[in-house]
Amino acid sequence: MTDRERFLTFALAAAEMLLEASPDGRIAFAAGAFQSRLGQPPEAWIGHHVRELVTLPDRASFDLGFHTLLARDRLAPTGYRLANAQATPVSIGGLRLVGPDADRLCLTIAVTPGHGVRPNLADGPALREAAEAEARADQPRGTLGLLEIQAAGPMPAAEIDAVLRGSLADCLGSDSLAGELGGGRFGVVCASAADVGALGEQVARILADGGHAAAVATRALPLDDSGLTPMQATRALRYALAAFAKGGMAKVAAAGFDDGLSGFVAAACARGNWLRRAIADRRFSLSFQPIVALQSGDTHHYEALLRPEAEPDAPVQDPQDFVTFAETIGLSEELDWAVLGAVCGAARTARGTRIAANLSGFSLQSPGFRDRLLALLDAEPLLAQRLLLEITETAEIDDEAEAMRTVAALRERGVPLCIDDFGAGAAAFRYLRILRVDYVKIDGLYVTNAMRSSQDRTIVAAMVDLARGLGARVVAEHIETPEEAALMRDLGVDYGQGWLFGRPAPLPPQR
Repeated sequence: MTDRERFLTFALAAAEMLLEASPDGRIAFAAGAFQSRLGQPPEAWIGHHVRELVTLPDRASFDLGFHTLLARDRLAPTGYRLANAQATPVSIGGLRLVGPDADRLCLTIAVTPGHGVRPNLADGPALREAAEAEARADQPRGTLGLLEIQAAGPMPAAEIDAVLRGSLADCLGSDSLAGELGGGRFGVVCASAADVGALGEQVARILADGGHAAAVATRALPLDDSGLTPMQATRALRYALAAFAKGGMAKVAAAGFDDGLSGFVAAACARGNWLRRAIADRRFSLSFQPIVALQSGDTHHYEALLRPEAEPDAPVQDPQDFVTFAETIGLSEELDWAVLGAVCGAARTARGTRIAANLSGFSLQSPGFRDRLLALLDAEPLLAQRLLLEITETAEIDDEAEAMRTVAALRERGVPLCIDDFGAGAAAFRYLRILRVDYVKIDGLYVTNAMRSSQDRTIVAAMVDLARGLGARVVAEHIETPEEAALMRDLGVDYGQGWLFGRPAPLPPQR
């Protein structure tokens, strides 16, 4: 018996499945009960991403575990569920082996006794990540379903949530994920449009059984919409979810989604001239929100937030819609430069504090944008002492080498960097490892959910541990109560941002 055979024998005595994966998550070797547990032999999984082995609702937490393994070289046995019809509960542990010939991750998968408890509805970031991951797949498939509860009479949103929380997830298979978007609006990633309609009928029955008369409106957006690039599809999905969360089916229809994702992109591009002129004419202002040290309460820096000018006939009015609209039609770089120019104007008068400006992943990897930015900093060295750049939309970084060059050049000039919306997508975990940043800003939904969920508190603590292990300080956003601030402080978060510390407003007079 060879050493390899001996080690496999011992490992399989304690686990049903073994695998080796590359640092980017692709399976290179598999052995064990893949056929009986997942319906395909081990060799069929070669080349697949390891996250595909776990059920869709568990993939966000699995991504955190996987990137902890990359950062710390070990993943303690952690509970997940397999992506099979039974959602079999398993324990997954791993070690990272780095040698002269290869860098590989060795994972064991052991079935755990008993039955796992299905989670409640996913949060918005987890749902968005699942939809975008499907749209970016080599062969996109599946559907994003939108469900809106239309009550016949007065029915508080909290009561709708109480009726549906947990029940909606139980209507789905392990290959589907339901997410709560707020105010009686829900999203689901599932196999087909027919599944969306059937789910709407099930939700109506659940409400009826609870004594509530309500109709359920549904809309299905296929994720394999032909003619779109993966980036166009993900941007359109992002806009659809944001529009639905704010305005329901009416706002989704008004945005052009009656003809699917490609219909929205076509409608957005047709309105692109208005946005291009709005950016060129600087038809926006900035508000500034403080970020404070949670231990002392002192202001550390301010974030500059975009505020479009009010125009009655404008295609978009909301600040987030303005940014997402620019992303969808490929104007991220132009918008970033316009906003950065306005931030620099404020920074020139800001003494003793920094101002954070958002920088998209698209701009971060653009050599032309980098050259313009470095020329500005070299011409005005004091700006480097008064700026902080928040990297947004890390999922859009295709050219890692160019992004790393930009980060290195900015750090050489003393400009600190932050990864924004950390935890809202798997890509942010990866870029935390390859981009040397100074700060990580945890997505606000984790802050909100941590107040009611021990699982989310554990995830926040793990994010803090991972960020600090890689040399970054941690900011938590959307802090609105003293209790939220205290919890974040107890979990090791360094800084806080939210209405508790100040709403967006003009920059305070500088001494």
